[in-house]
Amino acid sequence: MPRNLVIMILDSCRYDSFVKARSTNFRRLGEIEQRWSYASWTAPSHYSYLMGLVPHRSPQHVYASEVYKKDFSSWVDRLNIPDLGFNKFIPQLSLAKVLSDHGYICKAKVSMPVLNGFTLLNKYFADYKLMSNHNDFAGMVKEIEFTSDKPHFYFLNLGETHYPYMLDGSKLPHISGVHGAIKQLSKGEDGGGRVGTESESFFDAKALKELHEQQIRCVDYVDELFGALIEKSPPDTYFVVMADHGEAFGEGGYFGHGPVMHEKVFEVPFVEGLRPA
Repeated sequence: MPRNLVIMILDSCRYDSFVKARSTNFRRLGEIEQRWSYASWTAPSHYSYLMGLVPHRSPQHVYASEVYKKDFSSWVDRLNIPDLGFNKFIPQLSLAKVLSDHGYICKAKVSMPVLNGFTLLNKYFADYKLMSNHNDFAGMVKEIEFTSDKPHFYFLNLGETHYPYMLDGSKLPHISGVHGAIKQLSKGEDGGGRVGTESESFFDAKALKELHEQQIRCVDYVDELFGALIEKSPPDTYFVVMADHGEAFGEGGYFGHGPVMHEKVFEVPFVEGLRPA
């Protein structure tokens, strides 16, 4: 029977945050790689991943088409499903559709509102849930169940590593993003940024350093919960852990993610492997 699959996406988690954290349980899966996201913010990145892509290595002197081909063919070894190449993903280009056709029960649990169940991301999932708050990986772990009769695919978006990094937002410098813009627009505001006192406090180097350090602590928090997920998963479960994008904490004068063209926004961690014994 094909292996169970769990894809975990740590929203906004920088590669260096991931490797500076202890990441004790994540490291049990294998070597943590530095890879690159296909997008600089949540929605398009998750769409890419649900196509069956993962963060890429960006090799030189290689045709891009060969990278795609290798990435899609990697699902054969991950899931023990023969001939699971790119041709199986056409025309829907949906990992959930491909796995559903192979008898998987596909479920998603997401944290960010831009990934809600009314979006196209929900297609082909038997169950798709937006958690009640963006810091509820503990709730996801509690809800996840496996059965012996069918393989399961869980697609998880974790918000603990996304601003405000599990803290009271009023105590942190403000990082603008699409979630905040949508919230403002829904209230009849213009959704734009403001220059002034808030901006001046936002550019404080000490505060940005503290934000980065807090994200590192959040990785360790998530890692501890991941240990509990490992314990409740069957031996034939394959884990893929990554971030959807990174975050700029002042590098090159950039802050946050999205409309930001800086390597720290595209640089993400990647680790995968069978459930460790």
